[in-house]
Amino acid sequence: MTVRRTTLGGRTYEFPSLADLLAKATPARSGDVLAGCAAESAAQRVAAQAVLADLPLATFLEEQVVGYEEDDVTRLVLGTHDPVAFAPVAGLTVGEFRDELLTWAAEGDEASISALARGLTPEMVAATSKLMRNADLVAVGRRARVVTGLRSTLGLPGRLASRLQPNHPTDDPVGVTASIVDGLLQGSGDAVIGINPATDSPARTVALLELVDAVLRRYEIPTQSCVLAHVTTTLRAMEQGAPVDLVFQSVAGTQAANRGFGVTLDLLAEARAGALELGRGTVGRNVTYFETGQGSALSADAHRGIDGVPVDQQTLECRAYAVARHFEPLLVNTVVGFIGPEYLYDGKQVVRAGLEDHFCGKLLGLPMGVDVCYTNHAEVDADDTDTLTLLLGAAGCSFVIAVPGSDDVMLHYQSLSFSDVLTARRVLGLRPAPEFEAWLARMDLLDADGRVRTLTADAPAAKALLAAAQA
Repeated sequence: MTVRRTTLGGRTYEFPSLADLLAKATPARSGDVLAGCAAESAAQRVAAQAVLADLPLATFLEEQVVGYEEDDVTRLVLGTHDPVAFAPVAGLTVGEFRDELLTWAAEGDEASISALARGLTPEMVAATSKLMRNADLVAVGRRARVVTGLRSTLGLPGRLASRLQPNHPTDDPVGVTASIVDGLLQGSGDAVIGINPATDSPARTVALLELVDAVLRRYEIPTQSCVLAHVTTTLRAMEQGAPVDLVFQSVAGTQAANRGFGVTLDLLAEARAGALELGRGTVGRNVTYFETGQGSALSADAHRGIDGVPVDQQTLECRAYAVARHFEPLLVNTVVGFIGPEYLYDGKQVVRAGLEDHFCGKLLGLPMGVDVCYTNHAEVDADDTDTLTLLLGAAGCSFVIAVPGSDDVMLHYQSLSFSDVLTARRVLGLRPAPEFEAWLARMDLLDADGRVRTLTADAPAAKALLAAAQA
């Protein structure tokens, strides 16, 4: 391995591996401390960032953080790299690439930024993000355009979609339906109506899929459904003829971590092919949905790279995006703050991680969303999630996740409420997905300014939806 060094303030700092350099350059977070790879001081972090800024981008094609022979994610990254897409920035260092991105962002040059996606590796974008302030992440993220579709079109400029998450601790059909109606009446659900099932039972999965599909068909709602069961359960549901719109799976940035999730790249390919055969799309053919989150590899003790060197959690998160990208997803979201303070300690770290993940995912060509959430034992509160939500809206985030009253009663963590989505749209001048917006208008749910309104006597279509739910 190449030892890289620099002198700062009369002291020489050495970084014996690429993984160590990336870790030491990372803004502070508790997960890297837990993994034993964090910078020991602010001075060491600045030194690592200085060395990283001078590193040629092409280094990441020649030197890996997780070994090629033992890791299929590394093989996927290198095997699918597009040298033509990489060519415009192939001669740049990480620092020069950062500057070029900021120039393109300032000029509104979305085409140049978006065209890079297949030419960039996860380690390249992770390295670049480590040199950026929060405002830089917002400025570039909003100019990376990624548009996907199945029955609604996501990622268009001036839009912020939402996943309606009607979770229930016992998967009770009445409780799930009530949450769905609550969200629809508040303009949520254009990204997906996605349920985290309380169990991974195939029968329960099929029942929930049929429940949501019945609502979508009865009211001709242009969105998609998803029950976030394990991919093997979804495959069984498809074999039984269930109305599967999206194949879901949590994925991570190393082969070992994905093995812990019980998945392989071949299994994901099989499930995607099965969903495509169902042909349930109307405006597109993106049929996969992936969730990720900083710290997932570390929590599975699957975070080590070459020679057992720990890899920082943000770089591993970016490698998960390479897995997702390969299967042309409709949706990808990072679950920021869900694992707990061991990985992201406080509001400052959660905000930073959310902006990093969105920037890196979009730069790699993903339709990136964020679950803005936190566990109740973390040093995070609703003010922090308000801040992150508005910053993500400004950054062009594809979608966020919302639950009734901000409180996920099944997963036991705090997320966004339906009204939080409305606030972000109103404050930032954003709108729902176009097909869903047209449906809201047909249901008498929009006022003259296109904003979701309170139910009134002159909104018979919406009242019919409410009455059906009450029945």
